[in-house]
Amino acid sequence: MSIIENAVRRLNQTSGIEPEARPESGSASAAAQGARRAENKEAWHPDDAGTRAGTLRPVAPREQLDIDLERLRERGMVVASNERSAIGEEFRTIKRPLLLQVASQRGIETRSGRPANVIMVTSSAPGEGKTYCAVNLAMSIAYEKDYQVLLVDADVARPSVPRTLGLPERPGLMDVLQEGGPDLEDAIIDTNVASLSILTAGTKDRHATELLSSQGMARLVAEMANRFPDRIVIFDSPPLLATSESQVLANHMGQIVVVVEALNTTQRQLKEALHMLDGRPDVSLIYNKARRFSSAAMYGSYY
Repeated sequence: MSIIENAVRRLNQTSGIEPEARPESGSASAAAQGARRAENKEAWHPDDAGTRAGTLRPVAPREQLDIDLERLRERGMVVASNERSAIGEEFRTIKRPLLLQVASQRGIETRSGRPANVIMVTSSAPGEGKTYCAVNLAMSIAYEKDYQVLLVDADVARPSVPRTLGLPERPGLMDVLQEGGPDLEDAIIDTNVASLSILTAGTKDRHATELLSSQGMARLVAEMANRFPDRIVIFDSPPLLATSESQVLANHMGQIVVVVEALNTTQRQLKEALHMLDGRPDVSLIYNKARRFSSAAMYGSYY
């Protein structure tokens, strides 16, 4: 035994710590330890400072909450079903060009210089149905086979996504943007719709516009967009003519969808709202609350 090994042994005996046997690589003991770790399906990371080196503890799983799908169905919104529905078909049509833009721009930026998989849903004024459209769009894309969806309630003055989905409020976007706030992944809520996660608006802040226009917000959007290659991020934004937050949010978005309420949104309102987007080339319109054709809205099997 070397002088150093002998000294370590004496020090351990003095402190009451028994030296641990260190199995050689390839030994049965080492193989058994590896097998036990492989059987554990939880995520692990080193324990807090001050504990013995090498001690591991499980990371708590992210919170999951159940969306009231029956309530959404009763309200005529998009939910998984074996039957065709008019609203389901409409949002299949709405999402397709948005997803084509995402697919064509995968790995590169749009003409606006922003990631195409970050989509803002807004309107000219309150009450035109932008949250209804944002939730339905998120649900419809979540039922795709190739995408995960993160729905962000960015209407920080009047958040309504949790209420629409039957979920409680939680710390969210505004809290993540605060210094010392939670990490993004800790604030995201998983749901009983396997491919759909939610980020609530969080705590109201009188400096919301400044937070949403900050470099911290730019970094946060980039993290949302790039963390997973199959993620679509949908922001439910405030109305363009109601607050300044929607304008600064638009600066981070790769695609923008403006909801137009049939027989209510005026041409002047729409022109003013689009002017605020400064001629962006990636703006789409949804004509909401339009009267359906009686026979063409739904049709049954071809067989």
